[in-house]
Amino acid sequence: MELMTKYQYTYFIHPYIIDETKYDKYILKLLKDKRCSYKVFEKEKDLDIYNFFLPNIRSYIFPSFELRGASLKQFLDSKTEEKKKRILKDSVAYFTYDFAEDIQGKVGAENGIFFKIEGIEIICFRTGICFFTMKTHLENTNKFADLLDFNYRFKGINSEFASLRDYENINIQTDTFNDIKDISEFIKQITGVSTKSKIGLGKENIVNSQFYTYSYVCVETSNWSEKSSFSNIENDFFRFANVLPSNYNSDFNKANIEHNLHIIEKFKYIKTTLSNTSSNIMCSGIDTYNYTKLPYEYENQYFYLYVLSLYKKMFLMKLNTDFRQYDVIVKMRENFAKFTRRLWDKEVTLDDTGALYYKTLNKTLELDELYAEIQNKYEVIYKDLNIEKNNNYYSIIVILLIFSLIFNTINIIFLMYWLS
Repeated sequence: MELMTKYQYTYFIHPYIIDETKYDKYILKLLKDKRCSYKVFEKEKDLDIYNFFLPNIRSYIFPSFELRGASLKQFLDSKTEEKKKRILKDSVAYFTYDFAEDIQGKVGAENGIFFKIEGIEIICFRTGICFFTMKTHLENTNKFADLLDFNYRFKGINSEFASLRDYENINIQTDTFNDIKDISEFIKQITGVSTKSKIGLGKENIVNSQFYTYSYVCVETSNWSEKSSFSNIENDFFRFANVLPSNYNSDFNKANIEHNLHIIEKFKYIKTTLSNTSSNIMCSGIDTYNYTKLPYEYENQYFYLYVLSLYKKMFLMKLNTDFRQYDVIVKMRENFAKFTRRLWDKEVTLDDTGALYYKTLNKTLELDELYAEIQNKYEVIYKDLNIEKNNNYYSIIVILLIFSLIFNTINIIFLMYWLS
């Protein structure tokens, strides 16, 4: 029996780095873009997000929750420069890109995978680490194989090695873009970063040109239920979890999978998978919650948990590359201390499933190991700098003592000559 989907969507996430000294100019650029809108989180409108996150974390990653009533109206009515000044005070800024005026593209021949762009969001942290996110939804198909092929192909469109030939049967349901190449160019315009250019010392080793994938799929009850064993679709599940194409026929090595892929199986008909470059969830339509409430939670509460963990990874990796530059060691110490105090090892939610997801995600991304590596490097380097500083201090003292000795000797000789 062919595996069929009941509902699906995929977010493609592209991290990029803006020089901290140019962050204010970048925020101003987004504010001046007529298609770009600053996203305000409001308690009444985003109550599920507000209640999901603990206050300390919420105030850090959703600072606009503090804008309410007269303050919110004053912010919305203020001029661009004033908005920029207010945004620069926050740790994170969110923007949405508007395609509202676009009309639906023609489907044409029924021989391709058609998709629709349902939303674009830009998330910028004050440290210069940003994320371009794009939500997509497949049109005119409920074949699971099409979702596999689409996710596998689309994740690489931003790579400098991508070619249009690889995407010849993927078609776009919007007038804004004519083909996949247009999307890649659009991303470069937003991020200001070309995949073919250097983005700073060591930064090319931090930012992966391929997208991170964040995908949800609910399969038909006929494919996964009491009467239809999950073992029948297990290979498709592993292709989905590893973002592999439908024609990937190699047998999956269970031991290797468990090493590279973490699977959360808290509920019978929901399986969440986490890897270094993806977070994917598969569920069955046997439970109405799985295709009504769950997709909303996954693209809101859990999505921002995922972005937060990616930010932590990107920040630590960026900090790790900065060790090559001894002139920024003092600033590194300040940034590392601030990061530790505000984000590291903090509880983010009291929701049991959310806490399990976040804990597993941080384990998958190996954040503890990366943090410990940086901490050890910093202690060694800072110790060396202190030794050097002390050596310089002692050198100055010796020089001063020599000058003092010379001065005193001259005084003694002068007094002896004068008294004689």
